[in-house]
Amino acid sequence: MKLVIAIIHERDKLDICDALTEEGYQYTVIASTGGFLKDGKSTLLIGVDESKVDDVISTIKKTASTREQIVTQPPMDFMAGMGIMSPIKVQVGGAVIFVVNVEKFEHA
Repeated sequence: MKLVIAIIHERDKLDICDALTEEGYQYTVIASTGGFLKDGKSTLLIGVDESKVDDVISTIKKTASTREQIVTQPPMDFMAGMGIMSPIKVQVGGAVIFVVNVEKFEHA
């Protein structure tokens, strides 16, 4: 058995969860926050047989979308009281996926 851990953007959560449900997968959703942008994220925990891992990853990848977002980033010398906040474009969305071995699984 494997545990698929998928960190996804909050905007993609409903679409990804709907797609996983349609494929018959069960999952747990944990609300989380991204480190760089402090943006809303969700972490999905999906326990599956090893033979289903690629299918789960494919479902997530085809449903998660990336997009550009403009954020305001302070310049390097901002802490010294110099400069004006500079807007920059960053990629958000998509998914970060980890697959780990499950040594033991019990349903109580």
